[in-house]
Amino acid sequence: MIVLYVILAIIAALLAVILVRTAKFKPQPEEKINYEDVDFDRDAAENALAELIRCRTVSNENHELEDDAEFEKLIGKLPELYPHVIETCPMQRMDDRALLFHWKGKGDGDPAVLMAHYDVVPVEEENWEKPPFAGIIENGVLWGRGALDTKVTFNGILSAAENLIKQGFTPENDIYFAFSGGEEVNGVGAVHIVDWFKEHNINPSMVVDEGGAVVENVFPGVKEPCALIGIAEKGMLNLQYDISSDGGHASAPSPHTPVGRLSMACTKVEANPFKYHITTPVAKMFDTLGRHSSFVYRMIFANLWCFGGVLDSICKKSGGELNALMRTTVAFTQMKGSKAPNVIPPSASMVSNMRLNPDDSVAGAVEYIKKTIGDPDIKLTIGDHQEPSPVSSTDCEGWERVKNAVSATWDGCLVSPYLMIQCSDSRHYRDLSDKVYRFSAMDMTAEERGTIHGNNERIRLDALHRSVEFFIRLIKQC
Repeated sequence: MIVLYVILAIIAALLAVILVRTAKFKPQPEEKINYEDVDFDRDAAENALAELIRCRTVSNENHELEDDAEFEKLIGKLPELYPHVIETCPMQRMDDRALLFHWKGKGDGDPAVLMAHYDVVPVEEENWEKPPFAGIIENGVLWGRGALDTKVTFNGILSAAENLIKQGFTPENDIYFAFSGGEEVNGVGAVHIVDWFKEHNINPSMVVDEGGAVVENVFPGVKEPCALIGIAEKGMLNLQYDISSDGGHASAPSPHTPVGRLSMACTKVEANPFKYHITTPVAKMFDTLGRHSSFVYRMIFANLWCFGGVLDSICKKSGGELNALMRTTVAFTQMKGSKAPNVIPPSASMVSNMRLNPDDSVAGAVEYIKKTIGDPDIKLTIGDHQEPSPVSSTDCEGWERVKNAVSATWDGCLVSPYLMIQCSDSRHYRDLSDKVYRFSAMDMTAEERGTIHGNNERIRLDALHRSVEFFIRLIKQC
C-alpha cells in the first residue's frame, strides 16, 4: 500500500509540473509599435512583374535547352521598368547570369544584401488555365510562371528601391541587390557574387533571400497567420544505390533479383527513419508558435522533455513538413533495372534525395543508410550534395529589421524563426555572415503554395503590393 501511495504521489507531482509549465507557457509580451504607411506606385509594380513574367527565363541543367534571348530580354527591360534604380545603382553582370546592383548609402557601415533569382522552372502549358508566360492580370490576380518563385521578390526589391529613390531617399549604409539567373538548377551565379564580396572584404550586416512566407494553418493548434523566417536550411544529398548480378532469363530467377534487393533496401530505410532532433531553429519555432497553440499542443511543446516521443510518433505517421523539420528525410525518386521485361538485369540502381537535418552531415547520413540496409553488395555513391547551413542569429539588429518589416506589413501575424527544408542561393553566404534570413515576402494560401513549381502559378495583386511594402520598410532600416 505504501508503494502505491508513493507511485500516486509521483504521478501527482509529475502532473503538477506539467500543468504549471503549461500554464506558464504563454505568449511573450510584445511592445506595440505604430508603423507609418508607405506610398508607392502600385500600378507600376504590377506592370513590372507582368513584364518580367513575359520573359521565358526557364533554366535547364542542359544549357543548350535554355533560351539565352529570353534572359537577355528580361535584363534589357530593367531600364524601362526601374529607371531610377538603373540610374542610381550601378549594375555588374557576372558569369552564369548573376546581376549585382550597388546602392551607395550615407555611411560606411556593413551593407545589407537583398537576394532573389529570376530564372524559373519549366511548365506544362497544356495543364494551365492561363498561358504561363502571358502575364495576364484578371480579377485581381496576376498569372504566370515566376509570379511566386521568385520574380515577385525580384520585383519587390527593385520596385521598393525605384519608389524610394524617386522620393529622394538614400539608405544609411550601402545595399546590394544580388540576383541569380540559375538558382533552379543549382547554378553558380550566386557563388560568383559571394566570391566578389570576399575579394572586396565585404561582410554583410544582413542577407535576405527566399524562404518562408506568411501562411496559415501550418502549425498545430495555431489559428493566427504565421510569418516564418528561415534562420537555417537543411542540407541536401543525392545518394545512388547500385547492385550487380550475373543477369539471366526471368524464367529461372534467384530468390532475390537486383531490383528485389534494392526494393528491400528501400523498404528498410523507409521503415527506419532517421532519429529526430529538435535543432535550434525548430526549438525557437516551437517556443514562439507553441505559446499561441491550443491547450493540448501547448502542453506538448511546453514539456518536450516528457512528450518528445509523442511528438516524434505524430511526425513519423503524418510525414510532411512537420516531420521534415524534425529529422533528415529520405525520398526515393528514381530506379532502373532491365531493358526488357523478361531479363534479369546485370545491374540495377536507384536514387534517394535526402534533406539533412542541421545536426546531421553527409558522411553521417551515408553511414546510417549503409548500416540500415545491411547489404554489403549494394554500392553507395554520393552525388550532388551540400552540408546543412549554419544557424543565423536572432539576437541582433539584422533579425529585428526583418521582424519589424514583417510586423508592419502583416499586422497581427506571428513572426517566428524556422528551419527551411528546401535549398536556396543564400547557402553560399555561410562564410560571410551569420545573419542570413530566408523569407519570401508574401502571404500565400495552401492552394497558392501548391502552384510553386506546379500548374497555374499566380499571385493576388494585394499580396504583390505587400511584397513591395515589406521591402520599402526593410530598406528604410538599412
